[in-house]
Amino acid sequence: MAYREIAMWEILEVLRRVGRGEGQRAVARVTGHSRSTIRRWVACATELGWAAAVVEPDEALAQRVAVRMRPVPAQRSPGESEALLAPHREQIRTWLAAEGSERGLRLSKVHELLTRQGVRVPYSSLHRFAVAHCGFHKARRVTVRRAEVAPGELAEVDFGRLGLVHDPATGKRRALHALIITLVHSRHQYVHVCHTQTLADFLEGFEDAFAFFDGVPARVVIDNLKAAVTKAERYDPIFQRTFAEYAQYRGFVIDSAVPRHPTGKPVVERQVQYVREGFFRGEAWIDRDHVQRDVVRWCKETAGQRIHGTTRKPPMQIFQAVEKKALTPLSRPRFDPPVWKQCQVHPDHHIQFQKALYSAPTQHVGKRVWVRGDTKLVRFYVDGTCVKTHERVEEGKRSTDYADYPSERAPYAMRDPEALIAVAKRRSEAVGRFTEQLLAGTFPWAKLRQAQKLIRLCERYGPERVDAACRRALVFDVINVKRVEQMVLDGLDGDDTAEPVQGELIPFPSRYLRDAEHFTHTKEETKTHGSQPIAQDASEASETLRDAPDTAGPRHLREEDEAP
Repeated sequence: MAYREIAMWEILEVLRRVGRGEGQRAVARVTGHSRSTIRRWVACATELGWAAAVVEPDEALAQRVAVRMRPVPAQRSPGESEALLAPHREQIRTWLAAEGSERGLRLSKVHELLTRQGVRVPYSSLHRFAVAHCGFHKARRVTVRRAEVAPGELAEVDFGRLGLVHDPATGKRRALHALIITLVHSRHQYVHVCHTQTLADFLEGFEDAFAFFDGVPARVVIDNLKAAVTKAERYDPIFQRTFAEYAQYRGFVIDSAVPRHPTGKPVVERQVQYVREGFFRGEAWIDRDHVQRDVVRWCKETAGQRIHGTTRKPPMQIFQAVEKKALTPLSRPRFDPPVWKQCQVHPDHHIQFQKALYSAPTQHVGKRVWVRGDTKLVRFYVDGTCVKTHERVEEGKRSTDYADYPSERAPYAMRDPEALIAVAKRRSEAVGRFTEQLLAGTFPWAKLRQAQKLIRLCERYGPERVDAACRRALVFDVINVKRVEQMVLDGLDGDDTAEPVQGELIPFPSRYLRDAEHFTHTKEETKTHGSQPIAQDASEASETLRDAPDTAGPRHLREEDEAP
């Protein structure tokens, strides 16, 4: 017959009734215990010093009686399996024990080794024997229930796969993932669905969730997502740079869960299955946007209105009553996620960032700098200091600040003739006038290199020599830098110690220079070429040739040229 455990309060009730003077039959009828059992309990209590008429029985007395009356288990004889395993006790203990840095064998391996030796017992019998006689047991994990968090203090985040949904962009079915953010105090949650698990999707989900809650919690526990956690570590994790900046922007503390430790975020851990089975599966979805619209409604009307198994209240009710007002209000605009990238400053003073070019100061040419770009600005950082800021430009465009160039190269890069003329005037007055004439015209940019060469001649040979050569070139209207350089070189071949020529250069009239009126032709019957008339018909031409005094004779010699 099986033994039934007698509770302490049953013995106490019997002792109280007997102490009040009730008969054993009446006590047996009320409590349901036999009179023999009642007599044994009263006798045991009397042996323990209880006086029924004097002392009121208490719980301690009843507990002592229960212990005394509990039957002792009988010694059982070992079974067949235990008898087979007993001679191998020490060997089993040795196989299971750990030696030094090596751990012991698994019990399944011990079972296999015993079978090879001819000891054939069920695995369950071996397990009972190892636990009872060989010190084998799995250590029970001692857990404690953590204290409840304050309203608005904590949110837990988890990513999980929902299933396949049609993607209009590719025309194929793609996997759809769910980013679930749950407020721990109220268990109210928001679900953001996306096709990828990139940082952009992560931040977009956070922004939508905070707008849904209309506030930000003080601390956020995240899974070790690669887009947000650069190095997953138990005590000192390293977070992704943009996500860390986002946490500072919104004012919450990042708390990364321990790697491969699901109890680090127990509230949200089972929500992926809840969303997948309770919302996603069994429905006909058009695309990702369709899922997103319906899941927001589902979070409010279904998940938010259910009776939660832990709080025994609807999460939406607790959120509206307590937690919403404890969140940090959204006082700043939507976060503009930046992109960080390490880039090289090329010799042309520009950095290529996301298929666009941005100029950098000349002292950083050749360096690798950190570039931070968002939708509005692009910033360059050297050793943590911002050294340049540009407005964002489209792909294929360029943003150039000419102040970043060296001062002597900036005018040419800017295609600014006036800047080069100003530099030339600072060298000398004649060099300035020469440069003005050189860069005059509709397209002065074609001669910018010549103007730069002229300025370099002043630096190489001195402004005095170049000034003298420019004066001479201006007099003769020779606007050519190469001729000016030749003049300077010719002057260096002479006596450098001679005094410079004073006065003004005046050009002499050319010997064979004709006046401008000579080239003015009038329409007359007889056209002239020089001082000789030109006939209009052949007869006049032949007559004129015959009458000419210098016409050659038959031997094509003039008379004065013939020999005497």
